[in-house]
Amino acid sequence: MLKNMMLLFSICLLIACSTGPSDNVVDPIADPIAASKVKAELVTDGLQNPWGMVFLPEGKILVTEKNGKIVLIENGTITNDNVAGGPESKSQGQGGLLDIELHPDFATNNWVYFTYASDKGEGNGAMTALSRAQWNGNAFENHEVLYKGSPNTGAGQHFGSRIAFDAQNHVYFSIGDRGNRDNNPQDITRDGGKIYRLNDDGSIPTDNPFVGQNGAKEAVYSYGHRNPQGLATNPATGDIWSHEHGPQGGDEVNLIKSGANYGWPVITYGVNYGGSEITDETSRPGMEQPITYWVPSIAPCGMAFVQNSVYEGWENNIIVGSLKFSYLVRLVIEDNKVVKEEKIAEDIGRVRNVEMSPDGHLYVGVEGKGLYKLVVEE
Repeated sequence: MLKNMMLLFSICLLIACSTGPSDNVVDPIADPIAASKVKAELVTDGLQNPWGMVFLPEGKILVTEKNGKIVLIENGTITNDNVAGGPESKSQGQGGLLDIELHPDFATNNWVYFTYASDKGEGNGAMTALSRAQWNGNAFENHEVLYKGSPNTGAGQHFGSRIAFDAQNHVYFSIGDRGNRDNNPQDITRDGGKIYRLNDDGSIPTDNPFVGQNGAKEAVYSYGHRNPQGLATNPATGDIWSHEHGPQGGDEVNLIKSGANYGWPVITYGVNYGGSEITDETSRPGMEQPITYWVPSIAPCGMAFVQNSVYEGWENNIIVGSLKFSYLVRLVIEDNKVVKEEKIAEDIGRVRNVEMSPDGHLYVGVEGKGLYKLVVEE
């Protein structure tokens, strides 16, 4: 009898150990679904590295190029390849002129926001900054810096960066860990490896999670990030979502929460380039799990929620670009979980940015190729 009881106990223990903490660990991406009938149609060529884009009310498009130029496009034609008055960016490795976003009240205030690598301030090298300027119809004016990470560093990687607004006009933006994973992401007194939240004028919201904490960067909203290059607001809920590059494997999609720690590099589903272990932990109490993750990495860049679109059945789906595999991924979300996945626009090229246009189409910025529109095939 004692033998049988010990055997039963051993079996139960083995099952418990093999299943792990199921409530705290996510599965990788969902099963694929049938291919949609959509194709990528070239809108504008001649772009080198179209990092960000916005749609102006009169139908024009502004595109940020990593080389520091802002490009104006009208009816598929580049009418100005170096719009004046924007930020002065530093080209350094992965850094340069990065994202661009319109203020939610752009129609009345003309404010446009930018993230970029800046060499201003403490130290040699560069660090990510957030600024804004007003659009006068032809150029920018009244440029002002709202936030500048510090110190500068000569590292060429992990600047981030994306911008998003919530319904209260708070501006969110990301800064990657700047290649200093052992110090920046887990320390709220240091910039890097964070998502930040400011009032639209650059002041610190009084309800930011680390306001009043000794030495904290009070603009920080969440931390423990590696290199977030996707940031978008769910139009159905108002929640802020992000995705970030993992190392070798472990790219993540995250639902961003105030004060939350997303774990990097203490927990990760990835490994070092070359295959050596970063950590043996994929979960830890007090650290957020991703909504989903990719192994192997897809190198995600650009992120948009589908809304008021021409694509039947896509409402509130998430579209993510892949630098590595040159396609888009459509993620179907239910109750903040990814339930289905589809690869679309395969072989489009290295996707740098994805945005919804006012006419209901997805526009895609592709490195070395240009700007594309995703159209429904007849």
